This record gives sequence, structure tokens and C-alpha cells, in this order.
Amino acid sequence: MLSIEDALQRLADRLTTPLPDQPGLRRLCTPVTLSDASDPLAWLASQPFFPQFYWQQRSGSDEAAALGALKRFNSLPQAQAFLQQADEPELRIWGLNAFNPHEGDLFLSRLEWRRHEGQAWLCLHLWSETSLKEDARQATAFLNALQPARLLPPLNSRLVEECHIPDKEGWCERVRLATRAIHQQEMDKVVLARASDLRFGRPVCAAALMAASRRVNLNCYHFYMAFSEHDAFLGSSPERLWRRIDRALRTEALAGTIENHPDDHRAWALGQLLLADDKNQRENLLVVEDICQRIEKLGDGYDVLPPQVLRLRKVQHLRRCIWSTLFQPDDALCLQQLQPTAAVAGLPREAARLFIGEHEPFTRGWYAGSAGYLSLQQSEFCVSLRSAQVTGDTVRLYAGAGIVSGSDPEQEWQEIENKAAGLHTLLCR
Repeated sequence: MLSIEDALQRLADRLTTPLPDQPGLRRLCTPVTLSDASDPLAWLASQPFFPQFYWQQRSGSDEAAALGALKRFNSLPQAQAFLQQADEPELRIWGLNAFNPHEGDLFLSRLEWRRHEGQAWLCLHLWSETSLKEDARQATAFLNALQPARLLPPLNSRLVEECHIPDKEGWCERVRLATRAIHQQEMDKVVLARASDLRFGRPVCAAALMAASRRVNLNCYHFYMAFSEHDAFLGSSPERLWRRIDRALRTEALAGTIENHPDDHRAWALGQLLLADDKNQRENLLVVEDICQRIEKLGDGYDVLPPQVLRLRKVQHLRRCIWSTLFQPDDALCLQQLQPTAAVAGLPREAARLFIGEHEPFTRGWYAGSAGYLSLQQSEFCVSLRSAQVTGDTVRLYAGAGIVSGSDPEQEWQEIENKAAGLHTLLCR
């Protein structure tokens, strides 16, 4: 097995073999030794190339760091069409889908570090519409410019200013507007969100925030996309949007929330209250019903598993897993049907989105969209919740709450406070 430096040298050596002066795609891979001292996130953040994408599956079994864009796509259907044309089953495209699923930022990386369970490897991608020979020259220059991994800096910036959009008064008013609309049967549920802008005394290292969140926010997907040195979107999300292996589809309804507690017995008791609570069960079952109606169009039946309590660092959620078999492995269709789910938008979907567009005082952008990868063989996207936009010295945190009949504005404010705390407590100690 090879260190990352040795693996990079082996890839560089393979580029000395002449390639044809014609269009094409090549995928050069070599194994890499796993070491407790090596962190792919730190290595990724040390590089001078963008975009950068880091991903860790919530079970911890899959991890990846993708660097540099050979080709970029502004929607998932574009990325899927490229993969179908390339016909390379294990080739992955990484990135984000916005809350508006027609918008995205996904890319085929120049270099990809990937781990599955206890095995890791580096893959160098070559692609050109004109000349693989010329792209190999560019790949050699890329490899020569890579930097050794540096330690990530600590998160110790001084908080200068914090503001909520909307503030508490504005939030409570919007919840009251939503519950009136629900009472008048304009919709059954709407998910309202808050953005919190935290400004610090110096630029915040987004990768360091990602690493800090990864250490403490367990049972979550961890995702990080750096668009440039001082512009990144990241998060630690508990919720799967979908996972597909060939035609097997796995999705879930994650809705209904109660606080967590550090004492295991107290946390268990709170979890039992969540399972027995009518408001939270109704909220979860609304999402289940919506998802089932949507995937009914995609595959051959579905199974809804019994409810579970998902325990996170600050909160606990009600979750029901939903399994199906697709008629065909079509990720673009999965995105179209599943995003945004009732857990992040509401029901009916269009009525809730119209309410959000009219009453939410900020644009969601990447928040409540999805993050992950697609390939011909398999795909997986999480809902981009418990997330933050890092721009220079400012971090925008996002949190949302599902509003249904009987929702109390004060309780919903406390719920978004608890959800935002997953990242807020790392920045403001």
C-alpha cells in the first residue's frame, strides 16, 4: 500500500505513457494506505484548486474528497446525461442541488480520494472533447502543483455581531400566519426557516468548522463544498434524501423533533414522549404519505418501516424509512419527485413553496437542497440541513421547523434554536 504522496507519484508516472491525440475519458486509480494521522479533509483544504468537495456518509463507511473540476454541471440532469454518455459505472459526479432542484453545482473532479470501509484509493480523471494527450499534460501540471496536507487551524475567532433573519418577533408572526393558512385549508404543513448571520473578527476557516462538526455531530452526513478560498457551504445533516444501488431505492421521512439530553435514560424518556406525541406523529406521517405518493410513480411498490427515534447531539427526530424498487435507475427523476420533501417545504408542495417564497425574508439557496454524488452504479444524496454558508468573516447558519395545525410559535423558536446549536456551539464557545 502507498502513502498519498507515493500514490500521487505513481499516478504521475502513469501519465508518461503516451495517450491518443483524440477525445476520450480515462480513470487512473491506485490504492492508498489509511493512517490515523491522515485526514482527507485537511489534505483537501490545503490545495490551491477549486471546487473542493468533502463527503462522509452518516454510517462512516464511505468518505471522499474530490478536487478540481474537469467538467461542471448546473443541474443534476446534465450530470446524469454526461454519465450515460461516458458509460463508466464507477465514475462519480459530486456536488449540490439547490432548494430549487432545477439549480445545482456538480462536477467531475480531476482528482478523487475515496474510502469504503477499510480500503482507500486515489483516482485521477482525464477527459477531453478534443485531445486526451493534451489533457494528460494539464493533469501533470495539476499534480505538480499539489501541496502537502497542513493541520486545520482552531476555531477561535471572536464573535463581533449576530443577527437573526427573521428576528424572534418576525418569526412568531410568520408562524401565526402559517397556522392561519393551515386552518383555512390553504395547506396542511409548511416548513419555515431562519438564517442567522454571525460575523467574526477575522475570516473563518470553513474546513475547520466542518472538522469540528464531524467530531461531535454523530449519526450525520458531513458535506463541505468550497467554491473558492473564502466561500463554502457545509453541514452535518441527519437526513437522507435518497440512496440508490442499481434499482434499489432507500429514502426516509425525518420529521418530528424533541430535545436531546446528555443522560441516556433521560434521552430515552424524551424519545418515548416523541413517539407518543400526536403533533409530531402527524407531522411525520404527512411526510411519509407525500413520499409514498411520489415514489409510487417511480417503482414497483414500497415498504414503510416502523418509526424510530434518531438521537443527535442537540435534538432527537422521528424517522420512518421507506424502501422501493425503481422501474429504472434514474437519479434525475428521483430528484424531481423527492426534492423538496414535505420535511423541508411542506404540503401540498407548491402551496408551501409559494408561502415560503412570499413570507421568508431570505433566499434559501443551497439550504434544504441536497448534497452528495451520482454515478451509473449508485447514488446518494442527503438533505442539506444543519448547514452553514461561510463567506469570509461571516457564517450564515440555517435552521427550520415544520409548522402544522397546533404549532406554537415559542416552541418552534426553541426548536430552531436547538437545531442551529449543532454548529453555533462550535463557533461561539
